[in-house]
Order: sequence, then structure tokens, then C-alpha cells
Amino acid sequence: MNEPEPFVMTLPFTGRWIVQNSPASRIPSHGTELFGSSHAIDFVPVDASGRSAPRSLGSIFGTEPASVFVGFGRPILAPVSGEVVRVHDGEDDHVARRSIGAQLSYALTQRSRVLAGAPAIAGNHVVIRRDGALVLLAHLRAGSVRPRLGDRVSTGEMIGECGNSGNSTEPHLHLQVSDSVEQDGRGIPLAFVREEAQTWVPRNGEIVAA
Repeated sequence: MNEPEPFVMTLPFTGRWIVQNSPASRIPSHGTELFGSSHAIDFVPVDASGRSAPRSLGSIFGTEPASVFVGFGRPILAPVSGEVVRVHDGEDDHVARRSIGAQLSYALTQRSRVLAGAPAIAGNHVVIRRDGALVLLAHLRAGSVRPRLGDRVSTGEMIGECGNSGNSTEPHLHLQVSDSVEQDGRGIPLAFVREEAQTWVPRNGEIVAA
């Protein structure tokens, strides 16, 4: 069975970001199809050296404040024009976990977050509906979400800031397209506009500059 044509968007940010969990590298990209995430992609903001934050004792042995990461608070832009059909804010930005020990202990709590539903997974988020598809932008910074339910947003409009809320080990943006953001949602392939009207899906480890 052939996959449907990808849902094409613009990149929802400016600056330098590194790609993780890309559907160009594997499907399901996040190891699960729950919550419509089969074709989701993650973007981690980085500096000119490709680092999300300087290395510290916390990055090796413990946890780190989200505020030390270069992308914490970077603007997140609407990748499409459409109607805002879901808005959630108020989830705390928790500490970042780059150390192996901190990541392992966090993984043990994964099941409880899944059972708690979409807000526990997506954190602060916005969902934009266009042509029957739902575009989810997740893990936004607490208090930064701008649109309200029912608003219409335009491509490139600021909708919030990069944060570390929900199921996140460091500040990043989770982006997906699906028919639903509930647990039984089905993911939709995505792609991004490139120069000369071409489209592409960046692969894991690729640095994207916009």
C-alpha cells in the first residue's frame, strides 16, 4: 500500500537546528505510532558549533537547567496557515537530562506519561488544522503560547517559544502531522519547502538553517 502524498510545510523557526528522530531515517520515527506520531520529527536548536548547550558536570552526571540551552525561548513559527483547534499551556519546563543516568531514570516514567494523555506527552502545545490535517507543535516554553482556541494563524506567525515541557529531555521542537492527536491518532507523512519549489525531509543529524 502506497503512502499518501506528504503534507508540505515551511520550517517553523529561524536559526540553526539539528534533526533528531526523523521519518526520513525510520518509520515510526519515534518508535511508536501512538498519538499520531509515526512521521513526527524533532528539531533541537544549536549554536554555530552544533551544540545545544555547553558541556558541564550536570550533562555528564545529573541534570541541567533548561535555561542554559541556546534554544530555550527561541521563537516557534506557524509552518502553515489555518485554524487553531487546540491550545495547551501551563506545563512547567523541567530540567534537562543529557546524562545517561538521568535519561534512564526518566525513561522509567514514560508509561505514566502515556497514560496521562496528550498534555503529559506534548507539554505546552498548539495544534493547527489545515485541509483536515492536524499540525502539532509541542514542548513549548511555559507561558509563551500566543494563539487562542479558534484563532486563525498565518504561515510564519509566531505561536510560542521553544521549551522543555512534556516528554522532553532537552529544549526542542516536536512537529507532526496527523488525523488526531489522541492516542489512536494516525500519522501523516510530512515534508518541507526547499529552494526552487522543491521539498525534502531532513535526516537524523542534519543541520537545518532557516
